[in-house]
Amino acid sequence: MDESDPNLWFRDSISPDFVQLHRFREIVYSGTTEYQSLEIIETDALGRCLVLDGKLQSAETDEFIYHEALVHPGLMAHAHPRTVFVAGGGEGATVREILRHDCVERVIMVDIDGEAVDICRRCLTSMNAEAFDDHRLELLHQDARAYLANTDVKFDALIMDITDPLEGGPAYMLYTQEFYKLVHDRLAPEGIVAVQSGSASLGDLNVFLAVHATLKTVFPLVFPYHAFVPSFGGLWGFNLAGRDLAPFTIANSEIDTRIASRLSGKMQFYDSITHRSLFSLPLYLRRALEEQRQIITDGNPVFFHQR
Repeated sequence: MDESDPNLWFRDSISPDFVQLHRFREIVYSGTTEYQSLEIIETDALGRCLVLDGKLQSAETDEFIYHEALVHPGLMAHAHPRTVFVAGGGEGATVREILRHDCVERVIMVDIDGEAVDICRRCLTSMNAEAFDDHRLELLHQDARAYLANTDVKFDALIMDITDPLEGGPAYMLYTQEFYKLVHDRLAPEGIVAVQSGSASLGDLNVFLAVHATLKTVFPLVFPYHAFVPSFGGLWGFNLAGRDLAPFTIANSEIDTRIASRLSGKMQFYDSITHRSLFSLPLYLRRALEEQRQIITDGNPVFFHQR
């Protein structure tokens, strides 16, 4: 981010061969926590944006696409989710969406970077919408993997809203087979796991494909899906996983019934039609997912393209 440039452009490297430039008016915050660099910038096109380790994470104008896509396909497929775990989610938008479900009684959010969460809580109020003040939320600042290894709580949903697996970053060990086995062990019988899985754009598929293949070694049911997030530069990948097929056979009419009966506020992105479209992957992507053989392990992690 070049503050000496009078035009104030933020350079977001989507991959080694693809860069987006965003004009911004001011730097709201810039600093380094124990775990990562953090900037919050005010842009003309995207509104206020969160940038971690030089990579744009959330933008006011379109974060609803990412967060509704991450949270609602899984929670809507579950008949009555009461207890939800979130790994990461620092800006608070993921718990905001979870807490819209009036059937949810308890949310445990574990984000290792307490300083980053505090900055987001103060500077990104439009994204967290006072979710941090909800009595159903338990906010913990510790390693999510260590938490799951030591808790005996069984969750109806576990949602992985973690940063990309950057080498040396705080999250790359939360993409491994060993971690997903911990997640599996903390899942209630009809529980659902939702994982943000990296870029699903052609030419930048390595993380998405490897995450999907790794989840398949742990869970009997894994369903990949994607959504276009403009501020991320293209399609973004997700996976739902579980042990019981029943939640994944939900009818369109039931999705709309559940939205109407148990959600507060209005959706901007997700409904039953969107739900079906999310899982309608193009042929080239289905083939790539079927052919992928890379399994992510503690000894062989996967890393996002370095800048």
